[in-house]
Amino acid sequence: MNDPRPIGVFDSGIGGLTVVKALTKQLPNENIVYFGDTARVPYGSKSPQAVRDYAAQDTDVLLQHGVKMIVIACNTVSAVALEVVQKRARVPVAGVIMPGAVAAVRATKNRRVGVIGTVSTITSNAYANAIRQIDPSVQVFSRACPLFVPLVEEGWTEHPATELIAREYLFPLTQDKIDTLILGCTHYPLLKNIIGKVFHDTVTLVDSGEATASAVEQVLREHQLVNESTMKPNIQYWVSDAPEKFAKVGEQFFGQTLGRVQRVAGLSA
Repeated sequence: MNDPRPIGVFDSGIGGLTVVKALTKQLPNENIVYFGDTARVPYGSKSPQAVRDYAAQDTDVLLQHGVKMIVIACNTVSAVALEVVQKRARVPVAGVIMPGAVAAVRATKNRRVGVIGTVSTITSNAYANAIRQIDPSVQVFSRACPLFVPLVEEGWTEHPATELIAREYLFPLTQDKIDTLILGCTHYPLLKNIIGKVFHDTVTLVDSGEATASAVEQVLREHQLVNESTMKPNIQYWVSDAPEKFAKVGEQFFGQTLGRVQRVAGLSA
């Protein structure tokens, strides 16, 4: 069982690096190709059909790199276009919603779970449906937080304006007596400090990226796709726009230099 082909990961922008970070921790030997569609971020405010079109193109970008598996590090795509990617990919595909839902159900003590995400993710009810499928007794309280993605993309992860907006968005959830909150967008873990402050650190924050990394390992083992090489893994970063900005903001939360970030040309608007 030794397959050195890379795992493909895509997201609407920089947030999917939280999934890459989790993957490198869970699967330190795996090569990874990451694509962030920075020219068209955010996906969460787009129509479902637009998201499906983008997801198909993002899948094609990764397939050109000969990936052995695709990880959708985007909650919006996982919510509305999972089947599009599965049909197109011809390799195993993992989304972030079911792993996040499972982790939340395991974490909650009072059976009251909050979900925050983009407008598309929240409107789809994907997390609420997944949680009810796992445990119908769990109550789900959802809230769209559309400004969080552009704030993270701007690098304002600790900015006073971001905290002000977070308090406005999250106030209803503080009244719902939740004990667990799913960060239903891969950008949102970058705001953990601010979100935790709003809840006075009284709720468990579920990072679906970490849960997804465990699910990816399981899929790789089931399909005998694990890379057992002890050579230093190769991680490639591709974006559709502004590679310099991606590298700068990415390094701030990844905790290390990303290296070369390359631009993919030719994607339709």
